Amino acid sequence: MTGSDLLRYARVHRGAPVLAGTAAIALLSAFFGGTHVALPSIGSGGVTTGVPFRHELPLLSAVFLTATLDGAMSAHDDMGTSAMHRSRVAYCVALTLVACAFSFSTEALAVGAQAGVVFVRSLLIWFGLALLSVRLLGHQLGWSIPLASAFFLIWYPHNWWDWTANPSTDLFSWAVAAIALSVGVAATAATPWRRRAFLRGQGSPSGERPSR
Repeated sequence: MTGSDLLRYARVHRGAPVLAGTAAIALLSAFFGGTHVALPSIGSGGVTTGVPFRHELPLLSAVFLTATLDGAMSAHDDMGTSAMHRSRVAYCVALTLVACAFSFSTEALAVGAQAGVVFVRSLLIWFGLALLSVRLLGHQLGWSIPLASAFFLIWYPHNWWDWTANPSTDLFSWAVAAIALSVGVAATAATPWRRRAFLRGQGSPSGERPSR
């Protein structure tokens, strides 16, 4: 895919609105991310605790990124050729890298490089979960699984599994990021025609190619 092809693809697949949304969230985190939102915490016996606003904002960026998979051409993209899927992958990767780079830069300038890395790590984890949610529940409910995970982190904050608060070098949190992204990418790749082809292949006798 050439640069001009990528730009045309981006125009059809909401590239500008998605980048504008993720940029707005990054700026919101930079200016107001330190504000503590009062929320009840089950882990502290129901005592109201303050959760920094920036801990949950990457979830919004992740859900915004999945909007690129929806739209007038979403059904066509799912049924497209291998070349079409490669184009979609290249586009999604490019958009995600731009969003991560801008998010890291704003957080690093506002708070520090460590905070920027944590923000990007959270974005990647929730992006993987959002991709899974899109495949299982549809484009309109891409926020469901990420939001469910966020409630768990809010109710039981500052534990070993809380990737929004763990240090930027925490290996467990990065393992969660790798697993979440892998699951999300696999779910996105499991298009209806690929699932049907796989099931036909599983149902055919060994060594015999499935009929077309």
